[in-house]
Amino acid sequence: MGDRPHVVHDGRENAPPLLLIHGSGASGATWGPMVGALAARHHVIRVDLPGCGQSPPAPSYAVPAQADRVAGLLDDLGLRDVAVAGHSSGGYVATALAERRPDLVGSLALVSSGPRLDALRPQPLILRALLSPPFGPLLWARRSDATIRRGIGATTARPVAVPDDAVADLKRISYRTFREVLRRNAEYLAERSAPERLAVLGVPLLVVFGAADPRYEPSSAHQYEVVPGARVELLPGVGHLPMLEAPEATSELLLGFTA
Repeated sequence: MGDRPHVVHDGRENAPPLLLIHGSGASGATWGPMVGALAARHHVIRVDLPGCGQSPPAPSYAVPAQADRVAGLLDDLGLRDVAVAGHSSGGYVATALAERRPDLVGSLALVSSGPRLDALRPQPLILRALLSPPFGPLLWARRSDATIRRGIGATTARPVAVPDDAVADLKRISYRTFREVLRRNAEYLAERSAPERLAVLGVPLLVVFGAADPRYEPSSAHQYEVVPGARVELLPGVGHLPMLEAPEATSELLLGFTA
């Protein structure tokens, strides 16, 4: 039991399942502003990936290994043909889940998931400072709630209200784990881009991107159009965190897609 991921359930358990996977270093709490709308029609399952939020560390943070942990969770819950949504690098875990266990994934929605490494923009100064040696580990250890909120704000295109539980969860991840997660994400994309992986899977795909995303070049979202039948939606005036910046619009897109 001690190595199982932390999970939060919302909505009726007999409703169609919708799994939400967060991005690097975050937790299921980042989906909080959308849960009410989604849970009205779905059994919403929010998972904290290994080493993130309230989940314990793992021997490996490779994307396929993280996907295997999520697959084990769905197996334990007895779920199949699940709608899966991943934010940012959570989209890579969702993609790997579909690659490795196609029986578990009925559809995929990727929110702000950069398609390739070269779609990444220069990172905000506060994030570079927190992640760059030799001072990064020291700054990381001294992060305050205000610093975390500033870091989150650097990835958005508009002021956002960050849930307190999301801030608390972000404080839990260690510097070493976060750096390893980022390294493994890059390794996964360098091996093969997300659109290339998805193009051969035949899974229904929705891609949601903020048209003002400061982390990934917004126009790169159209690279997913190589996936047969993919639907690509750009949200005007939204940055890297649509679930916090435009929860209503993002929820409507997800609900329309899963319907």
